[in-house]
Amino acid sequence: MVLIGVLVVIVGFALRVNPLLVVTVAGIVTGLLAHESPYDILSQFGAAFAKDRYMAVFVATLPVIGLLERHGLREQAQRLVSKVRAATTGRILNAYLFIRELAAALGLTSIGGPAQMVRPVVAPMAEGAAEAAYGNLPHHVRDHIRAHAAAVDNVGLFFGEDVFVAVGAVLLMKGVFDQFHIHSTPILMGLWALPTAIAVFVVHSVRLYLLDRRLRRWLSSGPTASSSAQGEGVNA
Repeated sequence: MVLIGVLVVIVGFALRVNPLLVVTVAGIVTGLLAHESPYDILSQFGAAFAKDRYMAVFVATLPVIGLLERHGLREQAQRLVSKVRAATTGRILNAYLFIRELAAALGLTSIGGPAQMVRPVVAPMAEGAAEAAYGNLPHHVRDHIRAHAAAVDNVGLFFGEDVFVAVGAVLLMKGVFDQFHIHSTPILMGLWALPTAIAVFVVHSVRLYLLDRRLRRWLSSGPTASSSAQGEGVNA
């Protein structure tokens, strides 16, 4: 009977009701079916909010990013990188990959992200480097560059955070190993994650080098080559 709360969540989401209201009602229903008093249910809501309130901090970053974009953050990023002659799309993304993976390995997983870093800063800089070299970019080329910018952030975070001994994934693996009586420590897991992180950086750096070559092939021959490369860009 307690699992009826899960049914409430499914039905509420299917009917597109406000998610906060759905989850709250599901929690109340689950508590009542578990013979909890209204006071205990309210106490658990308050304890959960006090414990996880830091997770709502990201909501405050969204209006800040929107305000910065409205006042020209993306344009300034594109203008800045267009003045650096040695900058290319692949090199910029490769530099961000290194910073993102190194920061994640040190436990600083919140300094980047698709919303707060990739969309307003990294992707415009990568597009600006391509525009400085080849002029105006077709829409499918912009989408291709933005996809690579998002991939760089994801790859750097995913393989870098496992090096940090106090990240949730490492502690989860530690708990699973303990259940099966496999001796290991978070430090050993972090050390064994280093070769993987280094290998991933090398492999993805090669992909970004090939991205520069692909953009050169698409855009250096004019609109005809760019149009013919649209289907290839989707598959790449």
